[in-house]
Amino acid sequence: MIVVAGEALIDLVPQGRGALAGLKPALGGGPYNTAVALGRLGSPTAFCSRTSRDAFGEALLDGLREAGVDVSAVQRGPEPTTLAVATIDTDGSAAYSFYVDGTADRLFAAPAELPAGTRAVSFGTCSLVLEPGASAYEELLRAAAAQGVFTALDPNIRAGLIPDADAYRARFKSWLPSVSLLKLSQEDALWLGGTPSEWLAAGPSAVVVTQGGDGLTVFTRDGAVLPVPGEKVDVVDTIGAGDTVNAALLHGLATLGALSPQALTGLGVEDWTRLLRFAARAAAITCSRAGAQPPYASELGEL
Repeated sequence: MIVVAGEALIDLVPQGRGALAGLKPALGGGPYNTAVALGRLGSPTAFCSRTSRDAFGEALLDGLREAGVDVSAVQRGPEPTTLAVATIDTDGSAAYSFYVDGTADRLFAAPAELPAGTRAVSFGTCSLVLEPGASAYEELLRAAAAQGVFTALDPNIRAGLIPDADAYRARFKSWLPSVSLLKLSQEDALWLGGTPSEWLAAGPSAVVVTQGGDGLTVFTRDGAVLPVPGEKVDVVDTIGAGDTVNAALLHGLATLGALSPQALTGLGVEDWTRLLRFAARAAAITCSRAGAQPPYASELGEL
């Protein structure tokens, strides 16, 4: 079982140009997209979060169930669902503004235990920023790592939600001793101000940096730097592309029997190349269609 911990929200995606273009609601949130992508790839997956009892919250749970994701660990509340208003640039890249005050997902409480059979837990995005939930997710991250569970982190920076950048950067560094795999975008890396070698020294067994259409690169504890080019595709938008990479990496690591910090350290060039190409292929399919629509296993073939 791979557990994905973090927010589920509704993306309001413009259907045209300009500030007053019509908005179409879509299921979203970085962790949510990752869970759906894992389910579609066929990995046993559970979602650990808190969702509203409103109509959006019900739709979010239905989307998880349709992907085969276990929702028994999802907490519920009467508060409204978080909304994210997307803006799509001419190159298909997405930016967001958020409506988060008093919403259900930020009131997440750390569970007493992880679901039975948990082999890995993935964290990231808004859930690690918005209190009081951020502290609860942080508690879960540290507890999972202390139990020897594989942990993955994608900070997926949303600068508009971070009131104190320096405090967040310090907090990010404090998480690294509890992280097995760090995945982040090139933009995230620049905002955080560190380097892969510094992050590796702090804890993770590997760091994967995505570079949009240019592909992705893994940095490992033994000093290896392995880049893999992106897959060429006509980009509709990039919503969910990084989340798809997260899911593909975790699914691939499970397939390779490498969902442990020790096994991750032992992966060689051939395994990492297969894994990164698989992730690049998955992300390209997501970018080729509107919204966060990650691929199914049948669209990707073997790792």
